[in-house]
Amino acid sequence: MSVMMQYLFQGFNCRADRKYRDMLLDIGTEEIGHVEMLCTMISQLLDGAPADQVDELAKDPLIGAALGGMNPQHVIVSGLGATPSDSNGFPWNGRYIVSSGNLLADFRANLNAESQGLVQVVRLYEQTTDPGIREMLSFMIARDILHQNQWLAAIDEIEQMDGPIAPASFPRELIVEEASRQFLNFSEGEESSQGRWANGPLYDGTGNFEYVAKPQPQGQAPELKPAADHQHSTPGKAPYITNPPTSF
Repeated sequence: MSVMMQYLFQGFNCRADRKYRDMLLDIGTEEIGHVEMLCTMISQLLDGAPADQVDELAKDPLIGAALGGMNPQHVIVSGLGATPSDSNGFPWNGRYIVSSGNLLADFRANLNAESQGLVQVVRLYEQTTDPGIREMLSFMIARDILHQNQWLAAIDEIEQMDGPIAPASFPRELIVEEASRQFLNFSEGEESSQGRWANGPLYDGTGNFEYVAKPQPQGQAPELKPAADHQHSTPGKAPYITNPPTSF
């Protein structure tokens, strides 16, 4: 559900070269088919479930577990069908998707979504011996591998044009330059200093990583003023504090 809606909305909103829009809508449309495949699989697995035991299932979820782990909601709510919700019953909503308008940021989110999804599908494959389910999951695993390759290719293409930082448009002179290079070690150990992320050239070509073993505070210790003890409220109006700060 999430990757389907994510790719489609990224495509609908795409203002870049039309080849990116077309790619997003192609893959998003394919994902509609994947959702249908999963819904069909769930419905077929629920065929023959004892609908006459609705009351008992509602009273004792252990009966559902005894019937193979069936979620009572599949009987009570959806009539032996799939629902747009997760395994805990939480409904899907649009806040699960990423569509920022920045292609590099969005394509990286897509790569992450496909990676996490493939991890879960592989785990599902390993938890069943049903040949039909394994055959379908095997196909989906293959498509997830392809989609990861597609997003990697798209990311590489954009990085070749604009560099690896998203967004690439923010003026460099407005940043704290040294902070863009420093790896700050805040833990007791220093093993992190051995990684590529702490040594060698930055991937955007603007300098080198700098490992800071014991970072020091850059600002003053915060000193907050006591809360005002003369708050006033007027019936029908929200409370206010006298002498509010004039700037933030």
